[in-house]
Amino acid sequence: MQRVAALFLPMWPIERLWQAERRAAPPEPRAPEPASLDPLRAAAAREQEHACSVPRGGGWRPGARWAREDQLGKVALPPVTRQPARHEVGRRDEAAMNPFRAMPPDEGANSSPSLSRGGGPSRSDGGGAAAARGGKPPRPSTAFGGPPPRSGEELEPLVTSIRNGNRVEIAAACPAARALGLAPGMALAQARAQIAGLDIRPADPEGDRAHLAGLAIALARRWTPTVAIHGEDTLFLDLTGVAHLHGGEAAMAMRLRRMLARLGYSARIAIADTPGAAWALAHYPPPRHSRSGGNPESERASLGALDPRLRGDDGLLCRKGRQAEAVAPLPIEALRIDAAAVELLHRFGVRRIAQLAAMPRAPLVRRFGAAIATRLEQALGRLPEPLHPVTPPEPIAIVQRFAEPIATAEAIAHWLGTLVPRLTAALAEKGLGASRIELVADRVDGVPQRIRIGLARPSRDGAHLLRLLARRIEQIEPGYGVDALTLHVRRAMPLGPEPFAERLDEEAAPDLATLVDTLATRIGLGAMWRNRPVESDVPERSVASMAVLDPPERAGMRGKIDAVGQLDRNPALHPWHPEWPKPARLLRRPERLDHVVAELPDHAPRRFTWRGQSHRVVRADGPERVHGEWWKRAAEMHHIRDYFRVEDDAGRRYWLFRKGDGERPATGDLSWYLHGVFG
Repeated sequence: MQRVAALFLPMWPIERLWQAERRAAPPEPRAPEPASLDPLRAAAAREQEHACSVPRGGGWRPGARWAREDQLGKVALPPVTRQPARHEVGRRDEAAMNPFRAMPPDEGANSSPSLSRGGGPSRSDGGGAAAARGGKPPRPSTAFGGPPPRSGEELEPLVTSIRNGNRVEIAAACPAARALGLAPGMALAQARAQIAGLDIRPADPEGDRAHLAGLAIALARRWTPTVAIHGEDTLFLDLTGVAHLHGGEAAMAMRLRRMLARLGYSARIAIADTPGAAWALAHYPPPRHSRSGGNPESERASLGALDPRLRGDDGLLCRKGRQAEAVAPLPIEALRIDAAAVELLHRFGVRRIAQLAAMPRAPLVRRFGAAIATRLEQALGRLPEPLHPVTPPEPIAIVQRFAEPIATAEAIAHWLGTLVPRLTAALAEKGLGASRIELVADRVDGVPQRIRIGLARPSRDGAHLLRLLARRIEQIEPGYGVDALTLHVRRAMPLGPEPFAERLDEEAAPDLATLVDTLATRIGLGAMWRNRPVESDVPERSVASMAVLDPPERAGMRGKIDAVGQLDRNPALHPWHPEWPKPARLLRRPERLDHVVAELPDHAPRRFTWRGQSHRVVRADGPERVHGEWWKRAAEMHHIRDYFRVEDDAGRRYWLFRKGDGERPATGDLSWYLHGVFG
């Protein structure tokens, strides 16, 4: 008998945004572990042995003859403070509560601490009171057992927006937004008018579908080979013949849900004989108690059809062959029928699946069409509902086995010339480009020899790949011989058509990917980088490392029609000023100079000592004054550097600077540093 699990992800778009924000946010600083105080206690005890016998901080009168603990019994202790009688407790003077409420601060905090007795701060109220005052309620824990947010995290209600024709509406809403009355499909203008400080993000339905497909492929590789995508937030898993491998259906559902909770996604799982019944139980779980207007017998039968091993937040497990009883008290929306049919059935008073199942099929089909009857019969198991599973992509591997082992570099190079074209043909068939390839040479004694190459850009150029592999053939130790060669594509990316120059006389930009790959096979890709300019006046902040190859250019966002910035037709200035060239080598940290002889305030040094060697300056140019970035760091409000380009008597040129302007002490201590070397 077929068993199907419906995995419902109720907040998939919102939780995907939260996970992206957490990955992009810097890691939270960990509090330092408290150091052990045992050495300090031991030292204090040794010091106390020779100290005065008068206790300190105990409230005793100075000069009293109080002894240590071993002598306390020989002297009279002071009288103990009398406890107040019970009839006097209510007559004592106590501080009254402050009659004035605290006003919210101007800094935009969530809520100011209320004044407790004596005016001291008390615990802040919950998110509901904060929302009532117009503040930002804390993000609640994700529903259906999802992971709670990080400690101290308080954000605005989050919704995503999407354009539907001329209407911009809400695509998804977090639990905090739903608690405030927002729901998908509501107009975004109405939501903004209803909730102040609403966090609105653009919806990414394509990205949500792509990540859902990635989750389906991961589940197909690890849990069950048949996983189908249904809608925007549901997956069907065929558990037939695989549940016992995970400890049974109940244990498998609990493990799967807890795994998703660790990843940051809330889920609700229902298992039944048919996909329709599993979908209905996952999206519309039956009530645990009888409701007004419902059929108590039908609801009790529905609860009896569920296995008690899996209930509550872990999911629902329908007993075999009892899906009709389990879905009977559910609303007709659980049959996955369109909204127009649901509204029409409601007009006739049909609200439960049990009422719909009791109706004859022929009049139902004539009045409402075959879709409702088909969905009903599929949920009850009388009509089959085939699943369309996702197919995990198979890794590309080209294998060549030999009747006799080979042991020479010439033979390996010959067969590589046969394997690489087959590899490029397989890549071209799938529209991919390889960015990491591994060659495995299986020896006769069972010890494989591996050669790994990485490419700066995805490529399926056979000649280029063959050159990279041929350069590293000498790393293979054939031993008694190699009986198989295999080319594995460890990493691949989509590779579409590449643009080319339209004019024949136009010079195309040189492609450095081939050169980078050649160098990477020798020194490694991690040992190469490029510098990119950064808009900053401070030299050590005006350059940053980047990848060897330029990233693909992205089209900039189109500005508004009334944007003032469009009036400026001048090209953007380069971050590095051309009239003040920077040295070819910039030290990681400026190194301090000794024995500097210079005339203040605007002259370059005549002599200085760097790394124990004295230099006499024969030519100099400057100063180039650099102020601190006070708009970024308040400590650099008065910092000033004066840079000079100097040349010593040996022809070596250096880049020096002096802290301070030579007149005001607040600008610097007039110390000299060497920051770079020219040439």
